[in-house]
Amino acid sequence: MTTILVYAGAALAEIVGCFAVWAWMRQGASALWLVPGLLSLAAFAWLLTLAPSDFAGRAYAAYGGVYIAASLGWLWAVEKQRPDIWDVTGAVLCVVGAAIILLVPRGT
Repeated sequence: MTTILVYAGAALAEIVGCFAVWAWMRQGASALWLVPGLLSLAAFAWLLTLAPSDFAGRAYAAYGGVYIAASLGWLWAVEKQRPDIWDVTGAVLCVVGAAIILLVPRGT
C-alpha cells in the first residue's frame, strides 16, 4: 500500500508541476505559476526516491504506468475532458506493465 501512495503522490506532484508550466507557456498564465510548479516538481523527484526499489530505473519504469493513469484522471477531473476507450485501454495496459515491473519476484 505504501508504494501506491508514494506513486500516487509523485504523480499528482508531477502533473501539478507540469501543468503550471503548461498554463504559463500555453495558456498565458502569470510566470508566478512557475514557483509552485517548480516546488511541485521538486516534491515529485523527492517522492520517487521513497519508492521501494533497489534500482532507480525500475522504480521510474513502474511509476510510468501510474503517471499515465493519473494523467487521464487529471484530464477528466481538471480539464473536463472524458478519456475515451482508447485512453482507458492504453492506461490499463501501462498499469499492468507497471505491476509486472514492480511486483514480479526477481532472482539474485
